[in-house]
Amino acid sequence: MPYTIFFSTMNTQPVSAADAKTAVEALAIIGALQRRSEEIKFITSPHEGEIGVEMLRVLAKEEEEELPASA
Repeated sequence: MPYTIFFSTMNTQPVSAADAKTAVEALAIIGALQRRSEEIKFITSPHEGEIGVEMLRVLAKEEEEELPASA
């Protein structure tokens, strides 16, 4: 499921966006943005609407559980 992460630098007003194909990828992008001191404004998905980071973590865990275990 695709996700869009909206963010801005702590001291600027313009909002930028980054797209991710999975919740796991979205969490990785959020981690990188936070390490650069970017502020996460909100996260959207076509199926879930606007969600928070905690809900994204739950969805990422569900995605990981659905993936077949590698042999």
